[in-house]
Formats: sequence, C-alpha cells, structure tokens
Amino acid sequence: MLDVILLGTGGMMPLPKRFLTSLYVELEGKAIVVDCGEGTQVAMRRADCKMSRVELLLVTHFHADHISGLPGLLLSLGNGGKTGKLVIAGPRGLRRIVEALTIICPGLPFEVEIREIDTREPSSFEFGGEADKSKNHANTPIFEITCLPMRHRIACLGYFLELKRPPVFDPERAKELEIPVKFYRTLHSGEAVTLPDGRVITTSMVTKGERKPVKIGYCTDSAPFSAIADFAHEADLFICEGMYADDAMRERMEDKKHMLFSDAAKLAKSANVRELWLTHFSPAELNPKDGLSAVRKIFANTVVPFDGYRKELIK
Repeated sequence: MLDVILLGTGGMMPLPKRFLTSLYVELEGKAIVVDCGEGTQVAMRRADCKMSRVELLLVTHFHADHISGLPGLLLSLGNGGKTGKLVIAGPRGLRRIVEALTIICPGLPFEVEIREIDTREPSSFEFGGEADKSKNHANTPIFEITCLPMRHRIACLGYFLELKRPPVFDPERAKELEIPVKFYRTLHSGEAVTLPDGRVITTSMVTKGERKPVKIGYCTDSAPFSAIADFAHEADLFICEGMYADDAMRERMEDKKHMLFSDAAKLAKSANVRELWLTHFSPAELNPKDGLSAVRKIFANTVVPFDGYRKELIK
C-alpha cells in the first residue's frame, strides 16, 4: 500500500485550524516526510502516522515554515520508538542548519545522516531497498527521487518521487515450470530458488510485464516555470503550492516568487497529471475552497485539501 497524507496545508505560519505544509508518504512500513515546519509532529499524530517508520526527511528550503519544527519532530520520532537511521536531505547548507537546530535535542536514539543536494541543476537519488540489496531482492520497492531547483528567494528544491514497481508474479508460468508452491513466496519476494531437482529459478523466469511507475510531484515556494511541468509529466499526483485563489494577487506573488491557484492548475494541465492537490495557502486565504470552481475550469481534477487529507495510490 502506498499511502499519501498531506499533513498540513498552510504557508508562512501555523493557524489554530491549519498546520504548515508538509507531506507523509508511506510504503510497506517505510515513510518519507517532506518539510517540517512548527507542529509537524502534532499533525503526524492527528493523521495517525507512525513516527518509528520515518526513514527519510526531505527539506525543500530553509525558511522557518518549512524547517523550524525539526527539533520537535526528531524528539517525537525518538519518543515514538524510532531507532533506525534517519536520512535528512536538502539544499547545500543543510548540515549547518541541522546542527544548529539540534543543539536543543541531543542524545537522539537513532543515527542522523545528512545529504546536501546541489541546487544548481537537477539531480536524483534512490531511496528504499537498501537493506535487501545484499539478498538480491529484485522486487524490493525503490523510490527514485528527482530534485528540481525551484525559483524562490533562496535556494529551494521541488521533489518528484517515482516508485519503480516490480514485475507481476505469474503463478501460471510457475506451474508450467513445475515449481512447488512452497517456493512461490520466495520467488515473489525477488529471491532465486534452487529446486530439489537442481534447477535454479530466478524471478525473471516467473514474472510478466513491466508496470508503470507511480509518480508523485511536490513543489512549493517557487515562481511557476515550464520545467516543473516537464518533471511532473503524467504524475499520478501533483502537489503544488497555491498561495492565493485570486489572480489579482499576481504582481505580489511574482515579487515574492510564489504561485497562485491558476499557476498550479496550468502546470498540472501542461504536465497531463492525473490529479492536482493545492497547498501552502496564505494565512489570509481563509476559505481556499471558494476558489475551487474557478481553478477547475483550468484543470478539472483539482482538489483543495484539508489538513490530514490522504489517498492510497496503491492498495
């Protein structure tokens, strides 16, 4: 199951009924969190997210509403039973920021690894499956995470998570090869097996077809530009900031390098994504849903989510 939860939908500062924008993505007991403004750990608890499962934290940039909640989140992860390594990835300068913020939360019960990402050009890295590579588990789910430099007032990254899905196990093919049923589970997990008659059966011998990857795009705090649509091309879910619904705010947004609802919708349409979630609403945008009908005229499958809004992309 691939579970996607928009923990908060606010920008700039948390409100009594709106947490700051952050994302939780979980697959097979391993979770990724994107951004951690004030109160992110509270938003996670409200959404019933498992603290111990977080293995990767992606930081878009170093404005307070996207990272100032780091100490509280780390302490909550530790109190929530996390003991395995946590990777924190973000723009260059991340190590200095993390070291400064974690002065007030020493002695964490888990290792923290810092990965600084160059914001001068797109880059990518893989997440997931590391523990199983030594066992040659070809069917272990792996995310390829592409990092796209945004156009904000400081260095900022958009993230595109692409889940590479393993081929489908074919029991009919296994029957044709006269493979005992007791070996199906092992083959399905990606491991080769040696049969009693000496034959070695690999996963590729009992699978069929390639499955389309599942793609999630997450972009916030940026002026709109065409490369965002290129990277979000045919994404299953595109999560994009929309500070204001009213196009009359355009000049202000261009100056501050943020997006309007209509900007996000135009990018979604150009990218031919399946679904658009708007987020990072201005504190002055008290009723974001009031702008939904207008933005759906640009991109029909647009959602104005609430905090804790979730979807299972794979069941």
